[in-house]
Amino acid sequence: MKMHDIESFLDIFPQVESSYPFGPDAFVFKIRGKMFAYTFQSREESQSREEPFVTLKCTPEDGEVLTSAFSAIRPGYHMNKKHWISVKLNGDVDQMMLEELCGRSYQLVVSKLKKSDREALQALFVQAKLD
Repeated sequence: MKMHDIESFLDIFPQVESSYPFGPDAFVFKIRGKMFAYTFQSREESQSREEPFVTLKCTPEDGEVLTSAFSAIRPGYHMNKKHWISVKLNGDVDQMMLEELCGRSYQLVVSKLKKSDREALQALFVQAKLD
């Protein structure tokens, strides 16, 4: 999967905000101010050996299983290793699974939002389905 493809996919979730708060290499995706993903692709030639990857929120149990089952998945780069995973885009994780992991990350962060924020998101989702 290409970096542009994963960034476009992450941007389709409701109310997503994206920015480069850590510099030009890390593109961060948030919901209601809470990060659920970031993509990394080095822009400097001296660091071009680092493969592009996406870092996603996960449960500790899922993180353990995924890092042991896939060579392209490792504990989250510069993140809490129990709650985040980094997935190389050119590895052994197919597009469907990567998209599912992105959806899980989004839902995990949404589930931890304040009740009023969760209800507002749910109302937007229902309205979008009706339109």
